[in-house]
Amino acid sequence: MVIVGIDAHTRVHSAAAIDEHGRVLAALEVGAKPSELERLATWVASFEADRLVAVEGAKGLGLALTRRLLARGEEVVDIATHLTAQGRKTSRRRGKDDEGDAIVIARVALREPDLPHLSEDHLDADLKLLVDARDQLVVEATRVRNRLHALLLAAAPGYRDQTGPLSNKRGLAVAKRLMVKARAVEPVRAKLALAAINRLHALDREAAALERDITVALHARQATHLLAIHGVGPIIAAKILGETRGVERFRSAGAFAAHTGTAPLPVSSGQTSRHRLNRGGNRQLNRALFTIALVQARSNSDARTYLDRKRSEGKSSAEARRCLKRHLANVIYNAMLADARTVPTEVIDIAA
Repeated sequence: MVIVGIDAHTRVHSAAAIDEHGRVLAALEVGAKPSELERLATWVASFEADRLVAVEGAKGLGLALTRRLLARGEEVVDIATHLTAQGRKTSRRRGKDDEGDAIVIARVALREPDLPHLSEDHLDADLKLLVDARDQLVVEATRVRNRLHALLLAAAPGYRDQTGPLSNKRGLAVAKRLMVKARAVEPVRAKLALAAINRLHALDREAAALERDITVALHARQATHLLAIHGVGPIIAAKILGETRGVERFRSAGAFAAHTGTAPLPVSSGQTSRHRLNRGGNRQLNRALFTIALVQARSNSDARTYLDRKRSEGKSSAEARRCLKRHLANVIYNAMLADARTVPTEVIDIAA
């Protein structure tokens, strides 16, 4: 058995091959150009024994190489950066260099047999790219809207009574009329405010176009079970699917919950058995589950009954909501699994 560890960077990729005992067999450093990636893939294939390739950042800096390796039929696992950092601390190699990191990556894969194996489906980043682009537009719109508020405060005192919130077209239309009138007194502020209003309209059009693309992509994936869950709309569904990148890579609902950061961490010692809040995991998935939990807490009777039961057990409102998020992780996992397998199953908001 040969395990190849690869430390991917923007300009160079360092690789090291070890045997099943962790002994270094060979090392190679190549550039990031397609011809160099092909040379590295050919070097990996030159080992005739059974091979496992471990890439740090397989979905990031190592994405192009990972796709090339999968196309060649290689078995590839993704190594998280924190695992490399932990392995570096226990390594007897002094200092830090790329070849040493590649060796550490390979040894992490050797001692961690349960690492999820990658496939081309796991590298499908289309939904994630669309959702991330929309989120960036929303953040930019918030920044522009805050700047508009600051300009209106000086140029049109008391504007809120007329405009209301600036998050809709009516409010922006009223703000535009106020700034047109204020040009004679505050020419610079009025000019900047009108530019901000135009920018907000443009951002709204761009976000709407991305939302249409997201809806089309979801329709192609036939995420019917996921969208049937109360509180899951197209944007939330796309975020969940984009961040999950293949639900079948998780061996169980518990493993998916741990990935989302909704599974509490055990902190038991001796005869004391307790758990604490998990602040790790994928925070985007955690945020999506939080949003679903809030929606269900407001408008779903089963969810409110569940929360009341948890509070009657002595849990605070925040703790009850965390329990709901953990339960929703199971529901979402089962829904995605049903969509992936295209097997009709009943999807409910809250299990009994």
